[in-house]
Amino acid sequence: MVNGYPDGDHGGERAALLMFLEAQRASVLAILDGLDDAALTTAVLPSGWTPLGLVEHLGYAERHWFQEVVAGRAEPLPWSDEPAPLTTPRPKSAVFAFYRAQCESSDAVLAATPLTATPRGRHPDPLGAEMTEVRRVVLHLIEETARHAGHLDAVRELLDGRTGLGPR
Repeated sequence: MVNGYPDGDHGGERAALLMFLEAQRASVLAILDGLDDAALTTAVLPSGWTPLGLVEHLGYAERHWFQEVVAGRAEPLPWSDEPAPLTTPRPKSAVFAFYRAQCESSDAVLAATPLTATPRGRHPDPLGAEMTEVRRVVLHLIEETARHAGHLDAVRELLDGRTGLGPR
């Protein structure tokens, strides 16, 4: 540990990566802010996913990539993982709490792990073969969160016409 950072980064690259990850997480929450239960559980696109289901998916992604892959272990889930893809039977309070908790767990793993560390767990190939260091996992989560924030942004516009709802 050098200057409080496990990899001696001094906050440069690490701070930049975490800033972009947090910005995408905040975008997800800001885009959905103000939607009622009906809108959050409405499938707008033919593929059938719901905004709330996508938030739960992002919570699973945070858990998988940072706890299972980076740390090599994960806390048990508060429920079984049986719902249809990108939908959820859970209420918005449970889903948003789950997402926030997984983000906090991810941040704790990242605070204690060098960006250059080799992940202790493994994601299936072919993507798993590309995850040779924690830095790549962080970049992947930025990409995945940003991609889904874009999906949510488009769906929000279809639901109620609102646009430009990212964090200010």
